[in-house]
Amino acid sequence: MPLTRLVLRVARNPGTEFPEGNDHHGYVITAPLDKDGYLDVELWRHNKRKCTVVRFSPDDEERADGLLTHRASKWYFHYDEDDEGPDEPVYRLGQHEMRLGDYLTVHEADGEDLVHKITESQMLNG
Repeated sequence: MPLTRLVLRVARNPGTEFPEGNDHHGYVITAPLDKDGYLDVELWRHNKRKCTVVRFSPDDEERADGLLTHRASKWYFHYDEDDEGPDEPVYRLGQHEMRLGDYLTVHEADGEDLVHKITESQMLNG
């Protein structure tokens, strides 16, 4: 089963610096999704190095490249840079169907929880 490229952009987050959302902040994730749109642990195990996360922002210091990782029953965004802090957990990511238009909450490295919307989804070839 091929991997899927997802683009998550900051959605409306009242009470934060992004009350109306922001299309210039978010993540590009290469994810191991099953036919129903859920993360597939076995597919991830066979493609760990291809399951990537790129955090994008107009601010160069906010940008980071990393990996989508799995520990116990949780999924994380892992970055190798020392200044990135702990891995970013994604709230119940393994229990979410990840389809175009769906929303996900990411616990940011700065401690803030931000809702993101899946704005693009593309199946990748082998």
